[in-house]
Amino acid sequence: MTARELDAAGITDPVLRDAYTRCRYLNARHGRTYFLATRLLPPARRPAVHALYGFARWADDIVDRLDDGATPAERRDALLRLQRALETGLRQGHSPEPVVHALADTAARYRIDHRHFTDFMASMHDDLVVTDYATYEELRGYMHGSAAVIGLQMLPVLGTVVPRDLAAPHAAALGIAFQLTNFLRDVGEDLDRGRIYLPADLLGAHGVDRQLLRWSRDTGRRDRRITAALRDAEHLTRGVYREAAPGLAMLDPVARPCIRTAFVLYGAILDTIAAEGHAVLHRRAVVPRRRRSAVALDGLVRVATARLRAAGTLPPGGGPQRVRRPAGTPGKPLLRPVGTREAG
Repeated sequence: MTARELDAAGITDPVLRDAYTRCRYLNARHGRTYFLATRLLPPARRPAVHALYGFARWADDIVDRLDDGATPAERRDALLRLQRALETGLRQGHSPEPVVHALADTAARYRIDHRHFTDFMASMHDDLVVTDYATYEELRGYMHGSAAVIGLQMLPVLGTVVPRDLAAPHAAALGIAFQLTNFLRDVGEDLDRGRIYLPADLLGAHGVDRQLLRWSRDTGRRDRRITAALRDAEHLTRGVYREAAPGLAMLDPVARPCIRTAFVLYGAILDTIAAEGHAVLHRRAVVPRRRRSAVALDGLVRVATARLRAAGTLPPGGGPQRVRRPAGTPGKPLLRPVGTREAG
């Protein structure tokens, strides 16, 4: 966290500044795509986003503690300690745990509904005991707490140009779209942790089960049934992006470049998965750096345009122009100022 961001947010207490700095570190270390997009927000809003992401990342790390040999009981106890710290921190507005301290401050500043944090923790507890989901509806129930509420937590920070309840369903859908993208990209890694997030009915429609996935993962061999199931999962995810897309225009104009950049970059993960033949059991899909950089540059131009428009200094004819979207990228046609291009 830069001093400029903390100063812009009016965060002056040294202990609180350290707490937010810790959250920023977690974001930068674990969420490259999200961290890149966050840098497009006005400086005053970045600390809050880092606090929300940092807490979610910390809880997720507890659930996935496998490398240090933590037992299921140890992970459950650690998650319960975090939940107690969260409940106390939200009630009192501060906490001795730095990440919770920053989160509690953010929740108070932006009046974020505490139920979103309760629902999130419920899904984290599910991760300790649930290893697969029979149907997409069951998975959506889990993702409400693990992903949709993240979008709902973000709305007060981002701001909207419509009543918040109109934007909320799209924000929730975007959180789910991002998580479904991660589930598809990480299907092999999740399988190694004993979990399958792709719904069993979707897999079963193509004759795929845990045993077949395990065989493919262990042998490095591919199976057309698995490819077909993963392709269906990709199409399902793109449908959720379409649910989310109308919400972009509902955000505060100065916040749109951030979320739009994340929207395009996560969509680019799907593009990469498809381009690589849905081989996610054998290698992790990584968006090429050149494309990431182009999307980030486009976001920076959009930020400048939004700030000029807000200040009333945008020159005649200025603003974004419609351009062609790379094939396969979800969402509406891209916009850019003349002389720039976008890729994801």
